[in-house]
Amino acid sequence: MTAADHDRNPTPHSDVETRSDVTVELVKSSASDADVLFAARVSTLGEHSLDELRKDPERSKGLINYLMRDRHGSPFEHNSMTFFVSAPIFVFREFMRHRVGWSYNEESGRYRELQPVFYTPDASRKLVQEGRPGKYVFVEGTPSQHATVRDVLSDSYQQAYAAYQKLLAEGVAREVARAVLPVGLFSSMYATCNARSLMHFLGLRTQHELAKVPSFPQREIEMVGEKMEAEWARLMPLTHAAFNANGRVAP
Repeated sequence: MTAADHDRNPTPHSDVETRSDVTVELVKSSASDADVLFAARVSTLGEHSLDELRKDPERSKGLINYLMRDRHGSPFEHNSMTFFVSAPIFVFREFMRHRVGWSYNEESGRYRELQPVFYTPDASRKLVQEGRPGKYVFVEGTPSQHATVRDVLSDSYQQAYAAYQKLLAEGVAREVARAVLPVGLFSSMYATCNARSLMHFLGLRTQHELAKVPSFPQREIEMVGEKMEAEWARLMPLTHAAFNANGRVAP
């Protein structure tokens, strides 16, 4: 290799960090089971429906279950949850297919230098796909396959980030330099939703033994969904219980 060749092939970046987890934090919320009840009871009580905000929602859990069972969905929209999510870019590309009832703001590779944090699956991640499209399963990988995935991804990430740094050092705009980075790069965003839109997301992006309609999400977006669901269940326990009791189908 000549000196010129060496200049065209950036050296690995030693500061690259890899993660196998995701981050989900509930930033703020205005969400309770009472929100479902006052919205539903306005149909028959008008302005007196606001009294539901001062009552124990437990006394009306039957109404919440009825609304869920018979798919009267709009009362589940009168609440709000904002999450901070840090996950690989490929997760966000799936996530943002959920548009109705969601708002997003993601960090921008045009305006900031992207940090060298990348996704590498841990040993619990099933690696091998068996079967044809639409009818396949994932099975455990061998220790050798896991080692290969880890080594290949790490090498690729280091080379890509070194190339990114080289372009930035040459004065290339961030929005152009980012083109060399892979979808395994971590990004961050705020995602705001209501209970109805979150239930639709969970019905598609998580697997659950109580689900009437089976779903086959990619594991990494399911990890995000599981963490969001745990926060929602704490805020709206009666609504969450009705969702599970009625097959995890969004109303």
